[in-house]
Amino acid sequence: MEPVFSTGGRVSGASLARLLGAWRQGDRRGSADLAGAVRVLVLDGRLTVGTRLPAERELADALGVSRTLVTAALDRLREDGLVASRRGAGTWIAMPVGSARPGGTGTASAPDMLDLSCASPPALPEIASAFDAARSRMPALFAEPGYLPLGLPELRERIAERYTARGLPTHADQVLVTNGAQHAFALALRMLVGPGDRVLMENPSYPNAIDAVRASHALPVAVAVTDEGWDVEGMEVMLRQAAPRLAFLMPDFHNPTGTYLDAAGRERLGAAARRTRTPVFVDETLVDLALEPDVVEAPPLAAFAEDLVITAGSASKTYWGGLRLGWVRAPVEMARRMVAIRPALDLGSPVLEQLVLAELLAAPATVLDRRRAEFRRRRDVFVAELRERCPAWEVPTPAGGLALWCRLDGPVSTRLAVAAEGLGVLVAPGSRFAVTGGLEHHMRLPFTAPEDQLADAARRLGLAASAVGGTSLAAEPLAGLAIT
Repeated sequence: MEPVFSTGGRVSGASLARLLGAWRQGDRRGSADLAGAVRVLVLDGRLTVGTRLPAERELADALGVSRTLVTAALDRLREDGLVASRRGAGTWIAMPVGSARPGGTGTASAPDMLDLSCASPPALPEIASAFDAARSRMPALFAEPGYLPLGLPELRERIAERYTARGLPTHADQVLVTNGAQHAFALALRMLVGPGDRVLMENPSYPNAIDAVRASHALPVAVAVTDEGWDVEGMEVMLRQAAPRLAFLMPDFHNPTGTYLDAAGRERLGAAARRTRTPVFVDETLVDLALEPDVVEAPPLAAFAEDLVITAGSASKTYWGGLRLGWVRAPVEMARRMVAIRPALDLGSPVLEQLVLAELLAAPATVLDRRRAEFRRRRDVFVAELRERCPAWEVPTPAGGLALWCRLDGPVSTRLAVAAEGLGVLVAPGSRFAVTGGLEHHMRLPFTAPEDQLADAARRLGLAASAVGGTSLAAEPLAGLAIT
């Protein structure tokens, strides 16, 4: 992946030209196209707020276009509030307050904008009754300070019971409640990783995890996950030769590919971690979202290297992202160390939300069964629509998770994201998930929206794919949608 330019830095004309490489393919050389390509770089996180842009003449020379075209593109971006300029100080990225969307992949959308940039579902219906039950229990806790660095004891017990039921005996002392799985990873990085240390990751990987590694001034090193699954042998070699300080893995319906690592693969990775004494952070955010009955559940990776594995879960993908709660299951000593460093980041998770999650974890299994059935229907609708509207794409049917990892008919993912936004669909290009670069042949498309919206999104993506591919747009109009 091209470098991320951090706040306060400057990107040269040559570097920005490399980042804009996809824009220069074909005949798309208008100011609107250049402005859209820069916008995608900002939404991808590769140009962060505060980054100074090259002078107009420098950028025009690097791109091989007229200065007039560059000036017009920057004028468009200024009108949108995405960049700002001041005489003598130059031009810099200045995304307006309130424009960032969940996951940092989109901008404030028009009423008819379909957002497929964030793989997060709406709230589970049972959340309302869980909040009612939690509110009735709050008065009994009002006499206490309310600071629970480890988390609510009742919730920790229920999380421990879930791991024990999956074949990994767990005591509540091994459980720490966090403000989501991303917060848990931040704690692990702070505890185990220093500047310059290597962190092993899958490629592709979860974008916010990649950003967290870089924000820790650590170096992500990657081994590919393909449509066929994990390169376990490559990971064994990387653990031995690169000597990473930590590994970040998603073996359960990997985000974004949706693949699932079997028990044999987990056993090999656990053995490799033990041989190299490498701590492993396992993100199990999607573990409860098997969408096919024939998925053979594998033991948690911690079952094969318990003294080295930090396992994180989250309420976001199964219940609701608005709860902002997750948890860690780790060896007791690691859990204590994480609690010790936690005050530098926060003083504990909200008590009311913890009571709500405890209620949800105690709900009958049929609650999640209905949730999985809902996602299965949406997945199947989206797969069928995309295969019809985008016949040149490879659209797999994942056995679990919340998104499709589509292979496009060319390295056009960033260009497609620009075209799709013009047609009213926000999507995250494949490059957003790249640890080491590339992935322009891929795009992640979540299926968490209602079925009618997914069908509409597939229709618009089909139009965008036709435009990017250089063929004429389909004759079917987009009623009421301005195409820019």
